[in-house]
Formats: sequence, C-alpha cells, structure tokens
Amino acid sequence: MSNRSLIIMVLVLVGATAYLLIKGDGDIDMGGEKHGSEAAHIEEAKKDASAAAPAAPPAAPAADAKK
Repeated sequence: MSNRSLIIMVLVLVGATAYLLIKGDGDIDMGGEKHGSEAAHIEEAKKDASAAAPAAPPAAPAADAKK
C-alpha cells in the first residue's frame, strides 16, 4: 500500500469514529466501582432480590463427603 492510501484510510477511520462519538448516546459510564449514593441504590436492590429468593436447602457436612 502506498502512503497516500494509508493516510486516506486513517482519515476515514478517524472521521467514522468522530461521527459515531458525536451521534452516539453519550451515556456511557466508565467510572468503575461506585461509592456513595449510587452504591446505596445497588445494595438496596441486592437486598430486595435476596429477600424475594427462596432459601437454599442446607448443604451436606464435608466430613460425610470424604468417607
């Protein structure tokens, strides 16, 4: 490939990327772990989900499994 075609290809890719970023929703959360008010809402949802789930039967003792 010639240098001219490489430059054109890079410019097309940069233009397409810029277009998608501008026209995109822009509601992407790359913040990672949440602390504070966001974390409180997640913890409440986990508690509600675990309260709605039925309790699991007790597991067999480990000593019986080794015999």
